[in-house]
Amino acid sequence: MPRGPLPEDPALRALILQARRAQLTRRGFMTAGSLSFAAFLAACSGRVGGSESGAPAASITPAADQSDTVKSLVWANWALYLDEDDNGNHPTLDAFIKKTGIEVKYDVAIEDNSTYLAKVRDQLTLGQSIGADLACLTDWMTTIWIESGFTQEFDKSAMPNSTANLTPSLQNPDFDKGRTRTMPWQSGFAGLAWNKDKVPNGLKSVADLWNPELKGRVGVLSELRDTIGIIMLSQGVDISSDGWGDTEYSNAIAEFEKQVKDGQIRNIKGNSYADDLKNEDTLAAIVWSGDITAINAEVGDKFEFALPDSGGTLWSDNFVIPIGSSQKSNAQQLIDYYYEPEVAAEVAAWVNYITPVVGAREAMEKIDPDQVDNQLIFPNDETLSQAHMFRSLTSAEQQKYSAQFEAVGLGA
Repeated sequence: MPRGPLPEDPALRALILQARRAQLTRRGFMTAGSLSFAAFLAACSGRVGGSESGAPAASITPAADQSDTVKSLVWANWALYLDEDDNGNHPTLDAFIKKTGIEVKYDVAIEDNSTYLAKVRDQLTLGQSIGADLACLTDWMTTIWIESGFTQEFDKSAMPNSTANLTPSLQNPDFDKGRTRTMPWQSGFAGLAWNKDKVPNGLKSVADLWNPELKGRVGVLSELRDTIGIIMLSQGVDISSDGWGDTEYSNAIAEFEKQVKDGQIRNIKGNSYADDLKNEDTLAAIVWSGDITAINAEVGDKFEFALPDSGGTLWSDNFVIPIGSSQKSNAQQLIDYYYEPEVAAEVAAWVNYITPVVGAREAMEKIDPDQVDNQLIFPNDETLSQAHMFRSLTSAEQQKYSAQFEAVGLGA
């Protein structure tokens, strides 16, 4: 279930703005058999790590908009990231379809940022359809898409809710000044989760993951910034500052590699880590916050989530319209619909992630008052003080660090 922003709260505004600038990511890891992410970055024409202008570096002609005659679109998203009833339906999306007459295929197609890009990069480069008219990508990957010319520019005049209800601190990120090509979907934390029956003492620190009793039953995320970021935090590194570099990163990679080679870590995955928890292949893991609520809704109150005592990470995901989509106007209508506070609150009450929509917290008071104090949805200052943003990386750092992370993962 999502979490809602506190637009009047300067601490939250500052934290999420910092997260945008830090270009946090929800995931990004390449599997064997595909072009490695590091190799792709080396070939990518865009500059990784932040754009001064937010303008695309490449020029690819957008597809002609056929929204007037074709009332349909495909939305690519992550698992456990939209409200869902017991029958597998998505109530807010069904309401949008009924309201607009636009048929929407909701496609849980994104396992992690990098593998998704690997699947669609050839079509994007040619300006062709990728089979999706909307996709939700993490800040750092969004930067790559914008700078490579892979996204379409919005007609903001057709998106009144988005213009009026976007949390002020999110309106001018470095990678997309004025939000001309992106709109935030959700933000969230990466931290620790465990099976309460099998790990009755719980987890307080990253060191608890390395308990011999958990050997071969630990999972971590296939996202450099979350898995390595959390390990770095446990080693006393301020991951949001510019005061660390190769040495600190290498120290964390060494710990990661040790736990993989020793067999402590069983799996390194994107969204599919949820299945490993549910079937008890893993009993403890580095996870994304809201997913645990969704998993518990499916299997019972079986898992607990907490930020480690040394801190967790904070990330954000964004809507983009791929360059080859012929459904731009339809896609803009869907984005704008999710910026209605009542709709945003409904989503938040299910996904437990931080919503970017002003007014969602007030709407939540009417929809589900018990959720107003949910720290995964509306975190207070104490919770926010435990969340850290992984600083932006230079192009050289991104390539080098991704290659190091991949080398451990592909050897697992």
